[in-house]
Amino acid sequence: MRSFDYSKLKDRSWDSEILGYVAQIHEYKGRQQALLRQRAAELDKLVEIAKVQSTEASNEIEGIRTTNTRLKQLCADKTTPRNRDEKEIMGYRDVLNTIHENYEYIPLRSNYILQLHRDLYQYSEKSIGGKFKNTQNYISATDGNGNTFVLFTPLPPYETPDAIGQICDSYNRVMDTQEIDPLILIPVFIHDFLCIHPFNDGNGRMSRLLTTLLLYRSGYFVGRYISLESKIARNKNLYYDALEACQGGWHEGTDDPTPFIKYLLAVILAAYREFDERMELVEGKRPALEVVRQAAERKLGKFTKADMMEMCPTLSKTSVESSIKKLVDEGFLVKHGSGRATFYTRT
Repeated sequence: MRSFDYSKLKDRSWDSEILGYVAQIHEYKGRQQALLRQRAAELDKLVEIAKVQSTEASNEIEGIRTTNTRLKQLCADKTTPRNRDEKEIMGYRDVLNTIHENYEYIPLRSNYILQLHRDLYQYSEKSIGGKFKNTQNYISATDGNGNTFVLFTPLPPYETPDAIGQICDSYNRVMDTQEIDPLILIPVFIHDFLCIHPFNDGNGRMSRLLTTLLLYRSGYFVGRYISLESKIARNKNLYYDALEACQGGWHEGTDDPTPFIKYLLAVILAAYREFDERMELVEGKRPALEVVRQAAERKLGKFTKADMMEMCPTLSKTSVESSIKKLVDEGFLVKHGSGRATFYTRT
């Protein structure tokens, strides 16, 4: 079995693209911390929006879905799950809430990872929650003709517990010494976790939950306000391409994690930039009409009332609806369709 020693990363040199990502994220992190101290009370709604989006997107990547109405009801704990998909959505919601509320008390250890996986499946009839895989799994793909083929073979079940223990121990040792920037270390850990593929099911969702946990524990809280999972889901082909590009030589320890590091850092940076835009909209005591107008100016193509409410989290639904109507009346926006199919564009 291959061994894991993240201290060797300190001997590597990273290209200007990775160093640029790291520098920009550090700058945004400092700016966000100052904003959160000043305007924390105004961002509660942004947190709730991000939780719903993260729960929806991370499950959608795995083909687990329900209607928007049911999703919001499940996330708000206002209904009970009706089927297998909704049970797994409820599990993801609970684990995400646990990380949001207790990240500083959840160290990176095998037993904690198993407990998070157990809770992911707590509503499911499956008996796999909280247990490492007991059969060999494969990472497969399907070509244009419908033929399925194996892209990568993860570690066998008997090597899995020790491998997860190794990557956790090595990660913690390097974090303690502060020899390597967490923004480099986190993607490397997540890539190794996905290559080990430690569970019979739920590996992708667990990797995204662990990404959030590790970012929070290192002081990067952008995922609390802007859904990282949503950004991954919108470009999931890039996510899979980055993983595949790193898998060659993984079993021998000669793999290059650079493509996945760049991919994940790009997602984090995009989230920080979106957070900055949202903060510009909530700053000051401007009239609701001007807040909605500015938000609409930032949107390209079509958007819905729900999109606008997400962009303007400090405004009530009534204020957003009234402002959109006024902007339509004055010709700034054009309304298309009716009922649930309604959307808007700028003139």
